[in-house]
Amino acid sequence: MKTGREALSVVQVNYVFDKELKDPVDLLDRYATLTGWSEALVAAGAGAVTAVQRFHRDARITRNGVAYVFSRARGWRFARETASARADLVHVNGMIFPARTRLLRRALPVSSALAVQNHSGGGPLGRAPLFRLLGRLNRGIADGYLFAAVEHAAAWRDAGFIAARQPIYQVMESSTSLAPVARDAARRTTGIHGNPAVLWVGRLNANKDPMTVLAGFEQALHTLPNATLTMIYGSAELLGDVRRCVNASATLRERVRLAGAVRHDEMPAFFSAADLYVGGSHHEGSGYALIEACACGAVPVVTDIPTFRLITGGAGALWPPGDAGAFARTLIEVARRPLDAERARLSAHFTRELAWPAIGRRALAIYQEVVALRATGLRA
Repeated sequence: MKTGREALSVVQVNYVFDKELKDPVDLLDRYATLTGWSEALVAAGAGAVTAVQRFHRDARITRNGVAYVFSRARGWRFARETASARADLVHVNGMIFPARTRLLRRALPVSSALAVQNHSGGGPLGRAPLFRLLGRLNRGIADGYLFAAVEHAAAWRDAGFIAARQPIYQVMESSTSLAPVARDAARRTTGIHGNPAVLWVGRLNANKDPMTVLAGFEQALHTLPNATLTMIYGSAELLGDVRRCVNASATLRERVRLAGAVRHDEMPAFFSAADLYVGGSHHEGSGYALIEACACGAVPVVTDIPTFRLITGGAGALWPPGDAGAFARTLIEVARRPLDAERARLSAHFTRELAWPAIGRRALAIYQEVVALRATGLRA
């Protein structure tokens, strides 16, 4: 058993299999949460940190103090390979792999603690009956569960996936390495203008609710006639509805720009050029685009949902999902504030709570508690 002064060894497990990625380096470049979380643990003072990733071939890469193990093994063999590290704590990404997690627990040394991190705010309802059955059968095998917001745990507890005695820990599931760029240069590069310049980044779907945002923005234009809204999106289920809404309004046609997809390496300029960042989500597992916006200084005007409350930390303002009038009033109110002061407040909150060093320290503190609880249980 580790003493309080010994560094914890950690294995992070990622069962997600991306058949489009053929090169391990390409996977590491794309999976920024996997690498960011692992490197943050190293920086926070963890001992050996290993990430085990399902892949189409075996490979091993060491980068920034982290050993990345790519394995084509499946089932029991994958579990045995992961367990062979004999880590103090094994961290499974995702609650949607109950069968594999059960195999892993069987393969692990009894002294190894197991933590499972949720990566979805929607909960287990609506999933296949077999998934729900396996999830209930797994109840009790994990030593702790990690959620971006503790409110998200209720649905999993109610469905029988998490036992009453099993502890829940709150930690944001990701951060970002994006940083602000010079504002004037960002506006020239992106073509963003307006007073205020408002930015949307996200899918055009019912959950993100662009229609409510457009309706509220149109109302706000009566008070903020020089405002502009730039909308960046990839997946676009509601693009037809959005275009019809914009084209039907002379005001929106003049003030809304449908920018479509933008390369990720160009996003710091877009976030930095914006005064305000808006979002209409009804629920989110965390909020990757919002985290990036906050890192770059775009003041948030987003919906009042658990993860958004945590990410914004009191900067900007929140409004109830689906309420266009409330969004319009909130947008106007925030636009009238001294935005330099809002950005300073946002930057301080991001550094303190959301930057990778903060995530790494919080995760390591959780791991230490989980390992201690397991050791206590084994001695009892």
